[in-house]
Amino acid sequence: MTDAAAAPAAAPLNAPLTAVVTGAARGIGLASAATFLGEGRRVALVDRDADALAEAAAALRARGFDGAVPIIADVSDPAQVARMTAEALAALGRVDALVNNAGVADFGPIEQTGFDRWRRVMETNLDGVFLCTQAMTPHLKAAKGCIVNIASISGLRASTLRVAYGTSKAAVIQLTQQQAVELGEFGIRANCVAPGPVRTKLAMAVHTQDIIDAYHDAIPLNRYGSEQELANVICFLCSDKASYVTGQTLAVDGGFEATGVGLPALRK
Repeated sequence: MTDAAAAPAAAPLNAPLTAVVTGAARGIGLASAATFLGEGRRVALVDRDADALAEAAAALRARGFDGAVPIIADVSDPAQVARMTAEALAALGRVDALVNNAGVADFGPIEQTGFDRWRRVMETNLDGVFLCTQAMTPHLKAAKGCIVNIASISGLRASTLRVAYGTSKAAVIQLTQQQAVELGEFGIRANCVAPGPVRTKLAMAVHTQDIIDAYHDAIPLNRYGSEQELANVICFLCSDKASYVTGQTLAVDGGFEATGVGLPALRK
């Protein structure tokens, strides 16, 4: 039996709740980690970008969040996931919530998506969710914890240039349902969040004004979401307030998915 699969030691009943957040060095992952910390949880921040992770952890500590534990790991690598799980358990003592947020966004036409590009997307966006959940399951069982997987609106509705990305996120949605069905008898809840366009630094760096205007017209709320708005939903799904919610995919997208064809000209 590996360390990652070993039966976890019982944590004190009065121990603070915990969370493990992957892809936590920036964006939605970092906002979620900060929100968990603000709720009094201890949080393992997992990311493969060592420099960005160190900067994020330092910024959280500067805000008075002493419960932030940075762990460098690539979620697409089984050996690194096993090590990350052992380190998280050693630091936190238990795992009450796992947020599978790590992902890569690599867009391109079908004809220009080589197999290496396809696999690069799949190994992080899909394999990483599977590997982290599998490694953490014994500890989530012990805590009767929960899983939140981060998919995308692109997993619910097709779009150009997203053959790998959209397919990986659609698979995450299905994987979430598999997790909910199989792990529910152990008290583990599994849900999925599908973000629409979010005003992250990366998105704003690559979205032209034409793209920004097009999203404004296509989204019923006529704006991008914020990282904090996504974090609020993720943390809600990990809370007792969502204690009877499992197997669900929640599109946090300003109504984008609900519009269907949604031609802006037809809404005026």
